Amino acid sequence: MSRIAWKAKNLTRDALLGDRILPARNFRSRMKGLLGTDALPEGEGLWITPCNSIHSFGMRYEIDAIFIDRDDRVLGIYCYFGKNRITRPYRKARGVLELPPGTVYKTDTQIGDIVSLTPWQWRV
Repeated sequence: MSRIAWKAKNLTRDALLGDRILPARNFRSRMKGLLGTDALPEGEGLWITPCNSIHSFGMRYEIDAIFIDRDDRVLGIYCYFGKNRITRPYRKARGVLELPPGTVYKTDTQIGDIVSLTPWQWRV
């Protein structure tokens, strides 16, 4: 069985951020986000759009969060974003990429980097 997912790549650093990024585009999926999940495996993530701020109330684990603008530039980064927190709003954000903790450090992702998000099919 195959499923549509997104591949996220930091073009500036030539580093793969994830190849099983699921989109959250409607109200319900954006509100639920990663709530109710126990972990975010390597390579997986969530692309929430539109979105300019997130919270971690009810989360069971830490995540990395990367806010991206309409020009695919990184506006804000939260590494090891812990439980029961709120990010500041990023007025110009198109969305946020939620990734496993440590992804930002492993890929050396920084403010101003260009991130490409492309759909593709992967096998479950």
